[in-house]
Amino acid sequence: MNVFDFQAISLGGQPVDLAQYRGKVLLVVNTASACGFTPQYKGLEALHQQYGGQGLAVLGFPCNQFGKQEPGTEAEIGEFCEKNYGVSFPMFAKVDVNGDEAHPLFKHLKGEKPGVLGTEAIKWNFTKFLVGRDGEVVKRYAPQTAPEEIAGDIEKVLGQ
Repeated sequence: MNVFDFQAISLGGQPVDLAQYRGKVLLVVNTASACGFTPQYKGLEALHQQYGGQGLAVLGFPCNQFGKQEPGTEAEIGEFCEKNYGVSFPMFAKVDVNGDEAHPLFKHLKGEKPGVLGTEAIKWNFTKFLVGRDGEVVKRYAPQTAPEEIAGDIEKVLGQ
């Protein structure tokens, strides 16, 4: 099983088969609109613009599990991201990333690349997972890792 075997719901409420991204490099991020890391949307959009033509897709998954920092509706989230950060990469409906109700994609990502000391739990918003063209999880990044710090890894994976 790999990332391309999962489905998600778009901000507009439509099911999205992640198999449509097969052959692309993915950066999967749990996001929030009212977090200290929210300005990372700008850096994520920059990665999307810089590497999208080479096969990168940034996928944003809003999550309200950390400090209730994503309280809005899907429509409000989309409007906020576009208006404040010019987000044009795909955003999905709110998901849980931890616990019994965690989205199956995030259960898979955490299982493939545990965090510090082997813990699978996601600690906060803007945890990032880099996924290769084959759907396998390459690396996990902490929330405080700025998107621009990931550029070198993205370039390596795009070149594989």
